[in-house]
Amino acid sequence: MRDRLRLRTPTGIASLDPVLDGGVPPGSVVLLLGEPGASSIEFVEASIIRLSTMKRNGAGGEHLLLPDGISYVTLTRMREDVLKEMALSFNPESYNHLAEEIVFHDLSELYFDASIVPPDWYGEGSVIERLQKKQRKENSDILAELARVLSGCPENSLIVMDSLTDIAPPLTEGARWHAFIALLRGLQRVSKRWKTTIYLLLTSGILDRSRELEIADCVDATIHFRWEETGAQRRQRVMYFEKFQGVMPYLEDKNLVKFAVRVSAAGGFEVQNIRVVV
Repeated sequence: MRDRLRLRTPTGIASLDPVLDGGVPPGSVVLLLGEPGASSIEFVEASIIRLSTMKRNGAGGEHLLLPDGISYVTLTRMREDVLKEMALSFNPESYNHLAEEIVFHDLSELYFDASIVPPDWYGEGSVIERLQKKQRKENSDILAELARVLSGCPENSLIVMDSLTDIAPPLTEGARWHAFIALLRGLQRVSKRWKTTIYLLLTSGILDRSRELEIADCVDATIHFRWEETGAQRRQRVMYFEKFQGVMPYLEDKNLVKFAVRVSAAGGFEVQNIRVVV
């Protein structure tokens, strides 16, 4: 039992995993709540690239559980754009490996079919085929489809949900919001059985703070990414843990809760200058 409790799934970020005693507990649902440009997406991209490299190199350890696969669920972004962004940001040579190792689940047709966006902006096929497809899907439930896709992802994997910002705002009232929250709570529960780490991306400030708190209450960890003024008209990216079930006492004992963040092509995503929350 003790050995099982010591298991960690690494984030792959070399400057962060030692702080987390090797990584996150398997089965963690992690909310990445970030201001625009404050590096939440770079955290995900660097984690994916590094984990895929570790897996190819056979890295691991007695208490490390590397994900068997990586699933990327997107509602608006194209597979090619995500791959290009990761390769151009960090390592162009990683493109082919990433294309082979990441399984993409593209829900953009279902997302855009419920909008005024013309089908030829996002769909393929003839005009008639696109219209027929839109008519078949316009009454579909995006939450039900998302649940179906997540259920099909392999166990002991990493799942990236890009992003809750696309799906949550239209659902903020009535029964649809309750269905959304129920989906998140169910995901938090089943992730433990799957031993799957799940990253949920959400841009801060889009939803009311009360809605953000409801979402944060449904996950195991909430990591904030934001900008802070440092003087001389300079801004610094910072990352801090608001919540991390099973890990927060360990972090607070060592005053390891808030970090300065640096993003570079050479170093990837790095945490620096560990700061104490006051």
